[in-house]
Amino acid sequence: MKNTTKQAVPFTSYQKFAVFILAITQFTVILDFMVMSPLGDILMKSMQLKPTHFGLVVSAYAFSAGVSGLLTAGFADKFDRKKLLLFFYTGFILGTILCGLVNSYAFLVAARIFTGLFGGVIGSISMAIVTDLFSMQQRGRVMGFIQMAFGASQILGIPLGLYIATAWDWHAPFLWVAAMAAIIAILIALKLKPLTEHLAIPNKNSAFQHLIHTISKREYRIGFAATAILSVGGFMLMPFGSAFAINNLKITEQQLPLLFMIAGFSTLIIMPIIGKLSDKIDKFKIFTVASIWTIITVAIYTNLAETPFWLVAIVNVLMMMGVMSRMVPSTALVTSIPAKEDRGAFMSINSSLQQISGGIAAAFAGTIVVQKDNFSPLEHYNTLGFIIIGISILSIFLVSRVNQHLKKHPEQDSEPILSVSEI
Repeated sequence: MKNTTKQAVPFTSYQKFAVFILAITQFTVILDFMVMSPLGDILMKSMQLKPTHFGLVVSAYAFSAGVSGLLTAGFADKFDRKKLLLFFYTGFILGTILCGLVNSYAFLVAARIFTGLFGGVIGSISMAIVTDLFSMQQRGRVMGFIQMAFGASQILGIPLGLYIATAWDWHAPFLWVAAMAAIIAILIALKLKPLTEHLAIPNKNSAFQHLIHTISKREYRIGFAATAILSVGGFMLMPFGSAFAINNLKITEQQLPLLFMIAGFSTLIIMPIIGKLSDKIDKFKIFTVASIWTIITVAIYTNLAETPFWLVAIVNVLMMMGVMSRMVPSTALVTSIPAKEDRGAFMSINSSLQQISGGIAAAFAGTIVVQKDNFSPLEHYNTLGFIIIGISILSIFLVSRVNQHLKKHPEQDSEPILSVSEI
């Protein structure tokens, strides 16, 4: 029987710093998005907003981030990745500051659109940097650590967002995120090395031609499809998670932050473990097992009625383990598809599709779930669960095609752009 266990490739000290700076950058971007959840009730009361209006505030970020990814895709491989990261991160900081200063609904929507235009591209630039600096045998661990940002933002975003907003007002959490991001931007400027090796590869295409060239490649479209489908599944449950927990499972508003914190802590623990396993065992096998795990737990969770808090917490943790464990190997596989000269464009389009498909999924879920009044149980939430199960099965097929492509072309992305001696 063939042994599929692989020898882990160690990190250099500079690579460890790069992982840290990219993870903490992602943390601030995700935190900026996550704090909107606990601020919902405060914002709706202070600005006299209806739920549909607040939904627009949230979706405005996602859709503007998606549009931004498409607009910048053609330019993404024509600049030093460090400068590109600093440019968009600076815009993200300014947008977050604006969110902490506005006092009207219209200006808040505009500020979220502005923030999304810059913040939505940062993830794709980070992924391009990862593929530049890390070999395929290292990326599972890197993705695991970077995606720990999601768990950390859950732990800090909801309770700290509520605490800071209650102690001062709803503007304060945004200013707090902006201050933290400003410190990180200084570290990026001073410590991250320029990433310009991809510029040495001849590319005479214009920005628009480069965009069309990237979209036209069949193997790239397989990766885009896999990313879009994975995003649809995640964004369907998320918008109504709190309402389902309170109205159907009978979790109290006081218990809700604790539920999110427990799930966040579990993510912090599981992500590095899955990352290490992804580098030692076949990434597609890890993804398939995690997808089957997700299917089982989603089927259980979405069909629960009134349930004790401890049991809800356990099932929620098990479900999050499956959902997040799919992301590490799938991201490592999909981001390994593009050629070096197309990485920036590919990551931008990929990130754009992730945001847009997520926004569409959230809106679609809103047409399925029904609630008679603000205190009634959600109806048809289990229908979302069944749709997600179907999508999860489809995602296994799509990611298998990505995996097959990479096995047929192992030379395409076996090594990073920079050698170990250079980093």
